[in-house]
Amino acid sequence: MKIDKSIIKELTDYLNEFNLTEIEYTSKDTKIKVSKSNPTSSNQVLSVATATPISGEAKSDVVSGTEVKSPIIGTAYLAAEPGAKKFSEVGKEIKKGETVMIVEAMKTMNHVPSTVNGIIKKICVEDGQPVEFGQTIIIVE
Repeated sequence: MKIDKSIIKELTDYLNEFNLTEIEYTSKDTKIKVSKSNPTSSNQVLSVATATPISGEAKSDVVSGTEVKSPIIGTAYLAAEPGAKKFSEVGKEIKKGETVMIVEAMKTMNHVPSTVNGIIKKICVEDGQPVEFGQTIIIVE
């Protein structure tokens, strides 16, 4: 089996750019996991662990519905450009496949489509906020 070194390089760049300790990439029959371990990373993990209850408190508002998650790591944008109309607003009706947000990764703007029809109940990220793979970005009911 031949491993594409450019994928490993790209994953390593993501680790450094987004200050991550571990990242995993899966495609068809290939699974690549890149992680780093050093004394400062344990401090980073502790700060993430302490931030978790805060986001748990925010979820105590109990918004039910379908979560639309980020398909990649990057920076979330609510509009195509600064000052433009936002893709998503609470209360807006949205159709399956309609763009709800853009996640920019490595200078590429990736449109994130809604996975369901419904009404946007909650936007879980701020404009310009970094997002992780699988992080909930909006909730649709």
